[in-house]
Amino acid sequence: MAETWTSSSVDAHLDWTPGSGRKALADAIRTAIRGGRWQPDAVVPSTRALAADLGVARGTVTRVYSDLAAEGYLRTSQGAPTRVATVGALPPSPTPTYPRTTAPRWTLQAGQPDPSLFPRDQWLASTRRVLAHTPNDTFGFGDPRGSLVLRTTLAAYLGRSRGVLADPARMVVVSGFSHALAVLGRAFGDLGMHELAFEDPSIDVFRRFAQDSGQRVVGVPVDREGLVVDRLESPAVVVTAAHQAPLGVTMAPARRTALAKHGAIVVEDDYDGEFRYDRHQVGALQALSPERVIYAGTASKSLSPSLRLAWLVLPRFLVDPVVSALAGSGARPAMLDQLVLADLISSGAYDRQVRRCRLEYRSRRDRLVSALPEHLVPHGISAGLHLFVPLPPEAEAALPVAAARHSLAIQTGTPHTLTEPSSGLLIGYGAPSRPSFGGALTALLAVLREVGV
Repeated sequence: MAETWTSSSVDAHLDWTPGSGRKALADAIRTAIRGGRWQPDAVVPSTRALAADLGVARGTVTRVYSDLAAEGYLRTSQGAPTRVATVGALPPSPTPTYPRTTAPRWTLQAGQPDPSLFPRDQWLASTRRVLAHTPNDTFGFGDPRGSLVLRTTLAAYLGRSRGVLADPARMVVVSGFSHALAVLGRAFGDLGMHELAFEDPSIDVFRRFAQDSGQRVVGVPVDREGLVVDRLESPAVVVTAAHQAPLGVTMAPARRTALAKHGAIVVEDDYDGEFRYDRHQVGALQALSPERVIYAGTASKSLSPSLRLAWLVLPRFLVDPVVSALAGSGARPAMLDQLVLADLISSGAYDRQVRRCRLEYRSRRDRLVSALPEHLVPHGISAGLHLFVPLPPEAEAALPVAAARHSLAIQTGTPHTLTEPSSGLLIGYGAPSRPSFGGALTALLAVLREVGV
């Protein structure tokens, strides 16, 4: 029976039967090379290490390597490790083919920050501090709610910056807002709630996560004052009160008060609440009703979506159901990243990062608004990383083809609607890097001219 053996010097897996002899060992290595498991120019185990692992004489492995070198499978050199030969010397093997795709040259996709603004130096400094001072047992499985250090640090930060009434014991750390929705959907289901309302329009991918968790999704209209609370009949609703996604409106004070008193469980997605450009401060809705509003925040816009770091501030009665659903989800953000974020916040580096990004994105917002044709009136310019430009349905329908011609990645409004179409264009001015923003803006204006708006 064939067994898989692993070298102690480098990882090298062979299907080889012990005692089957030198020829069988050579065949096993040829098969590994031909099959691509031992790739061209890769270092192979030393003769001593492989002999020890396989329980054969070192001379046997030496002879096998010599034979394979003579056949062109291996490359040996005095004083250097033995390597797999280059592809040209080997028997041909099938080359997999993949469909070729060309990424657009420019992007103004909504919901994406500029990845070049990630604070590499500050992240590295915080990582070094964390690794130097964190006890070893911190890197075990830990509390399913997430790092207590991060939750405590976040509670103070959210109270100061967003007006959230946060208790670390009522907070959980999750792997992004999509994970939060999946966890909340399961927790709601366990409590007998199987219908979750979303703003109409709202970001379609998040609605799918809610549906996948077992929730029936319904829409509630949005107007210039935000969610039309009088139309809400579901036991729970997801809202983007500070900067509605995608329309960009801010929920009016009267609507916020009405929603807080409605009785439904509210999931407040404060996805870009730190990026406000006017002098009118808009705090979190959660402070109006901490026992009915779930506050959801994230580091995706301020740092990077690849970190998959987000958090929920929960009403008391939801803590245990959410923790149970979270433990059953099988996902948990890396502890090291949680501790590094806590250090960034406590050191003041996170506040400096937010201010730095706010200035950069405000400058881009100003350039974009100034460049748009005067007859196009954008919504949502007071905050966030995107704005919404209403367009006639026929103009919106022509946008994807025109954008492809100008190699520009954009999003339109209609895919995000549930019932009543909101045709238009989402412009994510946070997505391009600083050097490419001008090119993306030029491409956008060319697309708008082509579709006749």
